[in-house]
Amino acid sequence: MTTPAAAASGADADLTRLILARIRDVPDYPKPGIVFKDITPLLADGTALRAVVDGLADLFGPVDKVVGIEARGFILAAPVACRLGAGFVPVRKQGKLPSATYAEEYDLEYGSAVIEVHQDAFTPGERVLIVDDVLATGGTAAATASLVQQGGAKVAGLAFLMELSFLNGRDKLPELESRSLLVV
Repeated sequence: MTTPAAAASGADADLTRLILARIRDVPDYPKPGIVFKDITPLLADGTALRAVVDGLADLFGPVDKVVGIEARGFILAAPVACRLGAGFVPVRKQGKLPSATYAEEYDLEYGSAVIEVHQDAFTPGERVLIVDDVLATGGTAAATASLVQQGGAKVAGLAFLMELSFLNGRDKLPELESRSLLVV
């Protein structure tokens, strides 16, 4: 793995150190050859969690809604929405939402999947911030942006706790502004 680079958002060195100290690598999970970034130690530390939520909320201006991508994105996006005074919208795996949905299939680093959002989640023209824990290959983020646009809303930006730059996820988001608290 590459060494940590400066945070793309300009987040201060203290926040970068805090994040690095509380994320652990889990080799060969969920499949051999994958190094999973486990954020549960960060989530268990109230000071670190607050710093990350504040950092993510500060990456973009006012928004109407904050989207969280299942499942770890929920944990970060809901408090970011509260901090911004915005609504929270979950993007879930296929078959998990009870009402009419838009669906989008995408590829990820170890397979493919389908995600969905309620068709009534957005009002046309709303500014929406997409939040997730990790930008890896960009497939999930691009699919989520497509769902927001299908709902008639505008993607204000994408905010990530961490970006794995060696997987080139930004390449799948050429028209969208994305910022990360930490880039490795």
